[in-house]
Amino acid sequence: MKKIITIILLVFAFTLTAQAQKGKRKMRAEKLSTEQQTILAVKKMTLSLDLTASQQNELKPLVAKKISNRKAHYKKMKATQKERKKLSADERFAKVNERLDNQIAMKRKMKKILNKEQFEKFEKTNKNRKKKGKKMMRKKRMMMKRKTTDRS
Repeated sequence: MKKIITIILLVFAFTLTAQAQKGKRKMRAEKLSTEQQTILAVKKMTLSLDLTASQQNELKPLVAKKISNRKAHYKKMKATQKERKKLSADERFAKVNERLDNQIAMKRKMKKILNKEQFEKFEKTNKNRKKKGKKMMRKKRMMMKRKTTDRS
């Protein structure tokens, strides 16, 4: 009798945790508007970099532009992904070149807005974020490779 009760409790606990995780996914699925994302991003930067009110006001249009560009790029990527179209070497070069130009421009603008200490912290945070992103992409690629080898 005790074994049956413990098994039922374990199944019940497992079911609850699985449903809680589904709820988290639904929350992520709800997209925020560009303005909402901008406000949240500026507030996070304010907390981490200790920005002044004038710095926040200068950053808002930059962050809004970056977010809207990211959304447009995401839509474009989805469209090309559906078509299964591979980029040529010239298209890939142009795409990477444009991305790097945007990064350089953003870095220059941030350097003008932030003081030296804030900019150093901003750079450090970006490096950590890039490392984390590369690590996640590696994991994702490994998972994709495993799925394709499992199907074979």
